[in-house]
Amino acid sequence: MKKLAAALSGVVLVLGASSVPAYADSALDLAETPLMGWSSWSLQSTTRPGVNPDGDASWLNEARLLQQVDALATRLKPAGYEYINIDAGWSRDIGDWDKINYDGYGRELAAPNRFPHGMKYVADYVHARGLKAGIYLAVGLNKTAYHDGRTPISGAPGCATADIVYPDLRTTNGWDSAYKIDFADPCATKYIDSQARLIAGWGFDFLKLDGVGPGSFKSGENYDNRADVRAWRAALDRTGRPIRFLISWQLDRNYAADWKASSNGWRIDTDVECYCDTLVTWNNSVKVRWDEAPGWQPWAGPGGWNDLDAVDVGNGEMDGLTRDERRAYMTLWAISAAPLYTGDDLTKLDAYGIKLLTNREVIAIDQQGVAARPVTPTGAGQVWGLRNTDGSYTIALFNLGSFAQTVSARWTSFGFSGRADVRDVWEGRNLGTRDGGITATIPSHGTMLYRVTPRSGGAGVKTYEAEVATPVNGASVSDCAVCSGGRKVGNLYNGGAVQFRGVTAPSTGTYHVNIRYLSGDARSATVSANGTAPATVAFPSSGGWDRPAVVTVPLRLTAGRNTIEIDSSSPVYSPDIDAVDVPR
Repeated sequence: MKKLAAALSGVVLVLGASSVPAYADSALDLAETPLMGWSSWSLQSTTRPGVNPDGDASWLNEARLLQQVDALATRLKPAGYEYINIDAGWSRDIGDWDKINYDGYGRELAAPNRFPHGMKYVADYVHARGLKAGIYLAVGLNKTAYHDGRTPISGAPGCATADIVYPDLRTTNGWDSAYKIDFADPCATKYIDSQARLIAGWGFDFLKLDGVGPGSFKSGENYDNRADVRAWRAALDRTGRPIRFLISWQLDRNYAADWKASSNGWRIDTDVECYCDTLVTWNNSVKVRWDEAPGWQPWAGPGGWNDLDAVDVGNGEMDGLTRDERRAYMTLWAISAAPLYTGDDLTKLDAYGIKLLTNREVIAIDQQGVAARPVTPTGAGQVWGLRNTDGSYTIALFNLGSFAQTVSARWTSFGFSGRADVRDVWEGRNLGTRDGGITATIPSHGTMLYRVTPRSGGAGVKTYEAEVATPVNGASVSDCAVCSGGRKVGNLYNGGAVQFRGVTAPSTGTYHVNIRYLSGDARSATVSANGTAPATVAFPSSGGWDRPAVVTVPLRLTAGRNTIEIDSSSPVYSPDIDAVDVPR
């Protein structure tokens, strides 16, 4: 994988992303780049006839899994894919999902009718093919592991399951299927240690801990599993085996710093699978990733990555997507520096799917570890981009609508101007030089992906800072350490607004104006020039109030002096405003 990223060395974050918390060297080594591999859940979750012949989630067994291992080793490993992740069900009997197999210490064991040779055999098989093995657990103490509270804890004399949970047996995780662990009792840490030792002893290289909160559709003290995540990270480290650690399934972004501090990846949304007769569908939960990803992007970086879930683009009809949708799906994951793990049946990849999954230029974009942000984040036609580590830019155009449409990107949205050399990444061909931007007609749910290399420096814009703007109707100026001029305008609420007066334009026309803003959640504002044609603009979360971002808005300016106003216009807060950039 490092060879794939070598062409784009030296990470540079752009579009307002700020630094993330410092990370231990060991964690950096575990997840220097986004994970690449395969996961079992997409095949387990589908209702497609013949895939789960013995009931729900029955696909997962030793024979089928090892076929996927062999297929990954021969078909996808050369492109950088290396992890085989065994998801939920490995310890549950086929035909009886509620029957979980345990050892005498409340730790899960392989279901004999799924994995007759046990999990060490599976991990050894994976390793023999030059790959890495992953396994799954849910957060908390499974209710059936509690038994009568007398189950002993391995390696902890005097400790039993009654000691590690709250006396009232309060439940936790996304399904309330476990008792919440009380880490005030030292026996609790010893239980997590015993589980970590077991999976390390089997030889696993990856753990997915599921149902974690805050998030997973639950809130409140019972579902705050940050202590569990910290305990698991420490326990995995104490095993002496490097074990990558992912938490799932839809984490609360307000705790992103906690997830970053204790794990190597975090799911940002619910399952991508449709639980229908295909693996996914466009409208089920693929499309929503365009809405959810922006607020998480600043948190992606060495040590931990935003997990968008499986990228199921390789099985043609079984994927449940058109060819254009499959390519847009893969494009968003790659430009987001997301883990690239497919849930497809690797023994049945079609030629187009192999082309998507193994395109080395696309993989290199992902593996350089810089997450893109949208500059036009709403509506059917969207523009996303990032500055590559070699100084060039990756720019993606998306059409999320139902009909073909024209989508345009302006270079000034990304901080440069003038002429630039353009390459079509998916087609692997150079398109020549473009001046100022690029426009393409894109089919429904399609994409274009470009590598853009500026021929000259300079942003080509004039910046108007918030501190010299005019706040009105209750808006106010305050200090902002991460803002371009050191200050911002906030309190845009119930008509509060900021006016940038004296904005000059050399001639009358439409200008693509960059609005630099900060917001911890998704907000909106009314944007207008000279009091005409006000338009409501959506601002996705910038990733936090200390993480600026940019949205590009087309505004019609007249020759000479203009006033740009950003107005809350309703009893709902708008984002804080840092500055506006107007093309020269």
